[in-house]
Amino acid sequence: MQDLTPEALLEAVRRWVAIESPTQDVAAVNRMADHAEGLLRAAGARIERIPGTMGYADILIGRIAGETEGPGILLLGHIDTVHPVGTLAAELPWRIDGDRAYGPGIYDMKGGNAIAMAALAHLHAGGRRPHMPVTVMFIPDEEAGSPSSRARIEAEARRHAIVLVAEPSGEGGRLTVARHGIARYHLKTTGIPAHAGAYHAKGRSAIREMARQILAVEAMTDYGRTITLNVGTMAGGTHENMVPIHAEACVYVLVPTAEAEAEVRARLLALTPHDPDVKLDVTLGLFRPPYRKTPSIQALYDHAAALAGELGFALAGERVAGGGSDGNFTGALGVPTLDGLGVIGDGPHTHHEHLLVSCLVPRTRLYLRLFDTLRPGLVAG
Repeated sequence: MQDLTPEALLEAVRRWVAIESPTQDVAAVNRMADHAEGLLRAAGARIERIPGTMGYADILIGRIAGETEGPGILLLGHIDTVHPVGTLAAELPWRIDGDRAYGPGIYDMKGGNAIAMAALAHLHAGGRRPHMPVTVMFIPDEEAGSPSSRARIEAEARRHAIVLVAEPSGEGGRLTVARHGIARYHLKTTGIPAHAGAYHAKGRSAIREMARQILAVEAMTDYGRTITLNVGTMAGGTHENMVPIHAEACVYVLVPTAEAEAEVRARLLALTPHDPDVKLDVTLGLFRPPYRKTPSIQALYDHAAALAGELGFALAGERVAGGGSDGNFTGALGVPTLDGLGVIGDGPHTHHEHLLVSCLVPRTRLYLRLFDTLRPGLVAG
């Protein structure tokens, strides 16, 4: 795509949004990958498509040669969304309302993918290359924690000098320079069944035990340290006239640092049952490690802010994000990672998800300047 007008960029975004791609629908996500592959080929990329595993769709990689050789830029984006197929025709149709464009996944993160690809296509159409080689990696399972993609992401990151993440910006346009870690813990209690009438005293309730554990877990939340523990799901029992033998719960944990993560992990794994006759199991599930802002990340941010100024607009600032992204994996490895380079908007994972049309041209031009100007020396040391 050569035209960087608001109308052309909005149409590019619309084509992404028109292909619904909920994570668990492999065929749908692969249709999104087909579209992205076509864009990558049109931008001069050499394609690698890794067949999906673990019940997820394909990982798509496009490699674009730079003016120089050596470790280059890894551009990360995900092509899955949380919205089921049919959302576009019902709760969240494509529409424009003033400066807002609405649609499933438009903010998180099809808009960011679309403008990043538009910038690369613009370079290619003009017979130009990015200064450093660029590897574009589209992930099929980010909304599920990237279980099938994490190892590939980390392997690619280790081969690159810089990581740019096309996730949406936050809080009116802030770029992300650090992220909290996110972990999921699974609690399971196993009690002793009994008839809930005459034999109630012989039973040991797995749900009663789980209720006690839920209170203990959520009491570990410390807002002052930005540590939160949320029991988001709980299930148990089989019938109301039976003392329940099983209960399960999932805890979503947010931690600001590796030290805080280790502390919370130790406390959760040390939980013991209140009722000694009930068994309690605690296991760690999917985990995104936290990462802090480093001098190299600060240098990346300062460079992007200076470029924005040259283009005639100001970045809204920097932020430490509470939500996770695939940038957690690369930042935790120590690879300089600048996240939140996608679109400005709001309402991720809701039926009012939208982007601001006015951000499309300046954000695309910022990508162009980054591809033109980023150098390994910027983040050296």
